[in-house]
Amino acid sequence: MPKEKPPTKDEKSQRERFIDAARESGADESGKEFERAFRKIVPASKKA
Repeated sequence: MPKEKPPTKDEKSQRERFIDAARESGADESGKEFERAFRKIVPASKKA
C-alpha cells in the first residue's frame, strides 16, 4: 500500500474540521443539553 501524503501546513486536522462543522451546525459546547437529555434517559441511582 502506498504511504499517505503528509498534510500540508494549510490543511486543518480532522479534529479541527470536526469542531468547525459542529460549531456551524449550532452544537451546544457547554454540555447542558447533553446533561438534560441524559437525566431523562438514565434513571437516578437509588442509594442504599
